[in-house]
Amino acid sequence: MDQVDVEYSVSDKNKLRYQATRKVTLVGMFVNIFLSLAQLIGGFFAHSQALIADGVHTLSDLASDIVVLIAAKLASKDADEDHPYGHGRFETVATVILGVALASVAVGIAMNAFSRLMNPEHLLQPQPIAILFAVLAIISKEGLYHYTMHVAKKIDSKMLRANAWHHRSDAISSILVTIGVAGSVFFKIPWLDAVAAILVATMIFYMGIRLILDSTMELVDTALEPEKTEEIRAFISGIEGVEQTHMLRTRKMGNNVLADVHIQVNSYLSVSEGHYIAERVIYLLRQKFPEMHDITVHIDPEDDETTSPSAKLPDRREVMARIYPKIQELELDQSIGNIVLHYIDGKIEIQVFLNSDADTSKAEHLKNACCEDEDIRTVTFYKKVAHKPN
Repeated sequence: MDQVDVEYSVSDKNKLRYQATRKVTLVGMFVNIFLSLAQLIGGFFAHSQALIADGVHTLSDLASDIVVLIAAKLASKDADEDHPYGHGRFETVATVILGVALASVAVGIAMNAFSRLMNPEHLLQPQPIAILFAVLAIISKEGLYHYTMHVAKKIDSKMLRANAWHHRSDAISSILVTIGVAGSVFFKIPWLDAVAAILVATMIFYMGIRLILDSTMELVDTALEPEKTEEIRAFISGIEGVEQTHMLRTRKMGNNVLADVHIQVNSYLSVSEGHYIAERVIYLLRQKFPEMHDITVHIDPEDDETTSPSAKLPDRREVMARIYPKIQELELDQSIGNIVLHYIDGKIEIQVFLNSDADTSKAEHLKNACCEDEDIRTVTFYKKVAHKPN
């Protein structure tokens, strides 16, 4: 039941995250539509190349909002037959596309501004009203930063945190525009506006490259940060029933984290108890680290990180074919309730469960006969206790 409850809560949380992401992104879109039009029109009539560059930057933010909105919708879909691990990669691919677009826009802005610097007769002389539009951009972008960061903290969304810092970087670029325009207007230095445009283009290019690099690392299944991985490993090791943790592997898929891990448990546990421990590990990991979406836990009776000492041992059918003739010879075939095999440290340990009416005098003979097999280390017998009715 624990597993079903966790799956439901993860799916429900994904829907809530999408709804919150959609709302804050739509607000950002409306702000960016208004702001980009104001900057582009204001930059054109106020003759400010830096303001126009910032307007193009804001327009690219609008495009990024659309990409984020579409990607968030696709990424929120549940896993299906074609995408058994979910749709988180849509968000990653969309981010790469966004990064390429931003870098391309930055190169175009920088080349145009540099061309004007090399040809002073083409430099624009901004009008004082351009400062008003630049200040409007600063206030708008800083407001978006605080609103987006508030929502990001509320739903613990790394994507929205990144988008919030994107808004903050836009505010900083608008400050550079304000400085450039003010210098051109009040100090009659015409090239300051073009320099501000180049600085803004540099910031856009840097953000584009960072988006491309970070998302590409995710596409090639880069692991989580070492500190985070160690925190997860330590948490698993502290769960009741886990004796050792090894071969922990993690990778990102959008906002989600996928992981698989080997845990060592007591060598003589039943299959059902080992399975319970694995389910418990998955349940507690998702409680502690909500971003962990798909978790695979492999149960080990011994440390198999560097070697698999039992891999070449005979399987159950072959073992039974070896010892069953001995069982029949001693006429114990009707007295045995169950036979359990333990594959440990390159040898087989056998547990034989006898019925309450079994002749235990024959057990020692069976034990000696079985231990002549080089693959069998020990044979242990357990006899059921018959309870007499009162």
